[in-house]
Amino acid sequence: MSKVLVTGFEPFGGDRTNAAWEAVKRLSDFKPIGAEITVMQIPTVFGRSVEALKQAIRDHRPDVVICIGQASGRKEITPERVAINIDDARIPDNDGQSPIDEPIVPEGPAAYWSTLPIKAVVREMRASGIAAAVSNSAGTFVCNHVFYGLAHLIATECPRMRGGFIHVPLIPEQAEAGRDLPNMPLESIVRGLAIAIETTVNVERDIAETGGREC
Repeated sequence: MSKVLVTGFEPFGGDRTNAAWEAVKRLSDFKPIGAEITVMQIPTVFGRSVEALKQAIRDHRPDVVICIGQASGRKEITPERVAINIDDARIPDNDGQSPIDEPIVPEGPAAYWSTLPIKAVVREMRASGIAAAVSNSAGTFVCNHVFYGLAHLIATECPRMRGGFIHVPLIPEQAEAGRDLPNMPLESIVRGLAIAIETTVNVERDIAETGGREC
C-alpha cells in the first residue's frame, strides 16, 4: 500500500477560494486501489510553505507527494515537468513577501525534474475526457517554490520518495467573480487528480509520447 500525501494551497491574492484546495480536500474520500491518501492545506507563503510540507513528510512518511496549485488562465490540468531555483514574485504572498530574483536554495542546482509519471498521467486523464497537458513552467511564485523545495528534499534526503506538482484551472465560481477566464468544473478536477494518484502508484516508469500543450 503506497502512502500518498497531497497538498493544496490556501486562498491568496484577495481571493476567498483556491481551486487547488477545494479539489484536494475532496480527495480524502477517494479510495484508490493500492494507495492511502493524506491531504493537507499549506500556506501560500514563501518559506513557510516548504517548512509545512517538510513537517508533513516527517509526520506521515509518504511514498509519493503531489502538490497542487491553481493556475489562473489555464484551461487544462497540467502536471509540471520542471522546478527552477528562483523566487520572482509578481504579487506579494500571504505574508506580504515579494522576493525578486532570489534562489530558493542558494547552493542548489538550477532545476529539478518531476519524478511523477507526468506523460502517463496526462494520457490517462485525456482518455477519461479530462483536458490535460504537460506544462514546462511552474512559474516563479509559491507554486514553483514548493515544487523546488520538494524536489530538493527528494534529491538530498528522501531518494526513495517520488513527487511533483500539478496545476489546475480555476473553478467556475472563481471565473464568474468578475473574471472572464478559463475554468473547469470542480468534479472534473477532483476526478483528474484521482487519476493522477492512481496512475502514479501504478506506473513506475513514465511513457515516451507527446503530452505538451498546443501553445
